[in-house]
Amino acid sequence: MTRVAVVTGGSAGLGRATVRELAARGWDVAVLARGRDGVEAAVAEVEAAGRRGLALVADVSDRAAVEAAADRVEHELGPIDLWVNGVMVGVFGKFLDTAPEDFERALHVTYLGVVNGTRAALSRMVPRGQGHVVQVGSALGFRGIPLQAAYCGAKHAIVGFTESVVSELLEQGSKVKVSRVDMPALNTIQFGWVKSKLPHHPQPVAPIFQPEVGARAIATVAEHPRRRTWVGESTVYTILGNRISGRFADWYAAKTLVSGQQAPDKDGLQLQDNLYEPVPGDHGAHGVFDETAHSWSPQTWWVEHRRVGNGLIGAVLGAAGAVALVAGRRR
Repeated sequence: MTRVAVVTGGSAGLGRATVRELAARGWDVAVLARGRDGVEAAVAEVEAAGRRGLALVADVSDRAAVEAAADRVEHELGPIDLWVNGVMVGVFGKFLDTAPEDFERALHVTYLGVVNGTRAALSRMVPRGQGHVVQVGSALGFRGIPLQAAYCGAKHAIVGFTESVVSELLEQGSKVKVSRVDMPALNTIQFGWVKSKLPHHPQPVAPIFQPEVGARAIATVAEHPRRRTWVGESTVYTILGNRISGRFADWYAAKTLVSGQQAPDKDGLQLQDNLYEPVPGDHGAHGVFDETAHSWSPQTWWVEHRRVGNGLIGAVLGAAGAVALVAGRRR
């Protein structure tokens, strides 16, 4: 059976890892991003996996360009079954030190890019009564941190936007699925080409995971839809911790996350920024933090093997109940 996916931001970082994972699982993949070098390299990997690929060079903040790209996918690959909104750009620096036009550009790509992608996908899926949109969210869509006001604001907006769309689809009785997969800090090229006002190389907030961790979660949700999925223990405790005590989270972020988002030992490795234009070349999925990034965690294993995990819990609870029953009879 042919399954057609579109991955925005698929030329690099988490998007690139997602393209590889979907192709390995038998999906045909259209890769949409601004940088032709990375898009074409990603499509070559799809084809090397024995699947059909399609290179789409477009800026997701341009609604007409996204619509035209979606038309090409349906004409050349077939009806879109899955649309993954994964593109983002960012600005690192304090809010008042960030140029208003840079801040707005980050919002236009990271938030409105998701809106444009969702519109393109749903306008084709809803009339057919089938399809699935996956929004790549973040723990920072629930807990803002210093130096990333534009990114955090965009990810918060994606949460509210997605909840509105889901409720509308439910009211219509539509069978189209919309999921959100919220990510932890990932070792991606994002931190190498983000526009930065920091004195040192930007880094993700530890603990850091490899992008393949997030890609496996996205692919799992694509094949077993769930409305909300948290990836990584750090995402879980960030979201829950902020719900329990937002004031403590404010204090902790202020005390630790300015220096905690800078890596002096990586100074000199920064690329040119990609806020307005793509960086030439193929930059793959990984950033410069391979030595400290985790490839696995118990929580992410649970995301990927939820049925097995629930079965294990059932077995443990059943065994505990049996032991308690035998102990009670002996008394």
